[in-house]
This record gives sequence, C-alpha cells and structure tokens, in this order.
Amino acid sequence: LVSDEELKKRIAEELALERARRDSEAHKRRLKQEQMYVRDEFGKLLERERISSNEHLTRVILRERAAMEEERQKAQRFAKQLEAKDRELKKHDAYYKEQLARLEERSAQFYKVTTEQYQKAADEVSSRFKRYESHPICTDLQDKILQCYRQHPQETLSCSALASQYLHCVNHAKQ
Repeated sequence: LVSDEELKKRIAEELALERARRDSEAHKRRLKQEQMYVRDEFGKLLERERISSNEHLTRVILRERAAMEEERQKAQRFAKQLEAKDRELKKHDAYYKEQLARLEERSAQFYKVTTEQYQKAADEVSSRFKRYESHPICTDLQDKILQCYRQHPQETLSCSALASQYLHCVNHAKQ
C-alpha cells in the first residue's frame, strides 16, 4: 500500500503546510497587532495634536479676550475723562457768561452815569455861556473873487480891485 517513505513524505509535507499555515496566521496576527499599534499610535498622535491645537486656540482666545477687555476699560476711562472735561468746560462757560453779564451791567451803568454827567456838564456850559451865532458875510464878493481867480489863473493882479472890495466888506462887518 503506501510505503513508509511516501507516508513520511506526506506527513512532512502536511507538517510543512501546517507550519506554513501557522506561520501565515502568526504573521497575520503580527500584522494585525502592528496595524492596531500603528492605528493606536496614530490616534494618540492625532489626539495630542488636537489637544495641542485646542490649547493653542484657547490661549489665543484668552489673549484676545484680555486685549478686548483692556481696550474696553481704556474706552471707559477715556469716556470718563471726556465727561469730566465736558463738565469742566461747562463750568468755565457758565463762569465766563456770568462774568460777561456783570461786565455788561457795569458797562451799562458806567455809560448811563457818563452820559448823565456829560449832559449835565453840557447843560451847565450852555447856561453859563451865550451862544454865538455866525452868518456868512460878503458871500457875493467871495464868489466873484474865486470866479476871477479861476478865469485869470496867471494874472492874479487883475482881481486886486475885487479883493480890495472884499477886505473893505469884511472890515466893515467886524465893526
């Protein structure tokens, strides 16, 4: 039937096949374990990266919030300073308006007193002194002399008779 050698050969082949199958399964298990290890390590790496990114993002957000809060506080300080300046300006404005009103009142009183004193002095002067009324004299001769001088600008002696009459008229009016 079957010889020992064939049997040994068959057993050796089956053993070799069994060993190859076990090696293959062990290899598959190792590969699966390595894949699981790589997957776990990759997952851990991704988790660390995610945590690191979240921490960085959190720090950035906190910095931005702090900066915004600082800016808000600055704006509040500036608003308070502006309100204080506005109140101070309003106080100054009221004070200067009050001073201006006082000065205007004093000026009006001074003007009234000055006007009254001036009128009183003018009335006193008028009552003490007579008014002197003057009337133009010898106007017709004056007009004739001026006309003569215009007609004879180079010959002023030709107007001497008129000038003599004018002087005589003025002297007569003085007396």
